[in-house]
Amino acid sequence: MDIADIATREFVEVDANKRLGKVRSIFERENPKGIIVTEDGAYAGVITQKQLVQSHVEDDAKAGAMTRSAPKVERTDDVREVARVLVEGGTKIAPVFQGDDLWGIVTEDDILEAVLENLDALTIDQIYTEDVITIREDTNVGQVVNLLRKHGISRLPVLDDTESLTGMVTRHDIVDVVVRDMNKATRGDRSGEIERVLDLPVYDVMNSPVETANLGDSVRDAVERMLENDFAGLAVTADDDDSHVVGILTKTDVLRALTYTEEDHMDVQITNISLLDTISREDIRADIGDVADKYQAMQVQHAHVRFHEHKEKLRGTPLIQCQIRLRTNKGQAAGSGEGYGASTAFNVALDKLERNVLELKGVQADEEYRGQLLRKLGEL
Repeated sequence: MDIADIATREFVEVDANKRLGKVRSIFERENPKGIIVTEDGAYAGVITQKQLVQSHVEDDAKAGAMTRSAPKVERTDDVREVARVLVEGGTKIAPVFQGDDLWGIVTEDDILEAVLENLDALTIDQIYTEDVITIREDTNVGQVVNLLRKHGISRLPVLDDTESLTGMVTRHDIVDVVVRDMNKATRGDRSGEIERVLDLPVYDVMNSPVETANLGDSVRDAVERMLENDFAGLAVTADDDDSHVVGILTKTDVLRALTYTEEDHMDVQITNISLLDTISREDIRADIGDVADKYQAMQVQHAHVRFHEHKEKLRGTPLIQCQIRLRTNKGQAAGSGEGYGASTAFNVALDKLERNVLELKGVQADEEYRGQLLRKLGEL
């Protein structure tokens, strides 16, 4: 399936000289997945909602100051490859080109709607994110913003004092309350207004009740609910207790599943691939493969490596956090670490991963699951 079959030619576009305050108001009013930025009529990049949460740029700045590059795709690209591009680029939107000309855009929702029928082969327990970060009702907005930035995530389940799920706060909720309340402030009041908003308890801005899904539910049913309600993710709860959070399922998790392959080499997904320095995708695949090969009774179906850059630097080299997660026929194995430069961070994470993989040593292969999954996805 070519991406031109599902891409759209309708998108929000602003000039690079547009005030950032106007751009923020567009997100508040129209809630697009991203905004295309042009300069002198030519494509310059995109602005995403995620950037607004992570940015301290003033409203009077130009849109060009916030513009970032997004992975470009061609009209003839395969849907599976475009899914990979969106995941690795950490974006929900990609410009679609015909030659040198901007033809349209494709979003994660476009792809998920197109492949919806094929998702019957998957259940949530096969692709969800098990390592979920939660917060309490009295956590303030400032702390939420820091957690969203630090972990590069878009939502946080909210628990009460009994560890029961009571709400969900998303990046969009934060943007909404910050933009709304900041616009009420005069220039002289701005500093105090910012402090007041950041001190608000998350209880005041969270969504409740929360849409949840169980581990055995169909991924198709979960995605249908996300698309119908414009949710980017669902809290995953225990089958016998809808208040007990065991993970989270996001649209990105589903896109990542679409990139699973039957190639001889292990399929490795890299998020924020632009942070790679002296290490390459091939190096990463080979090193993870070496770990997996030591314990051949464990079959690795997919590997996801995520890099995140901190502001701290050492002699010009940024501090990088690396997270590695393997999906195997008997569960997940993960390792994380930090270091100056992507290569150092990856090696620290790899060492931790190898120790954690020891716990999975000796498990028996389950080719039936892998075969069913890949045969169905191979029909795309």
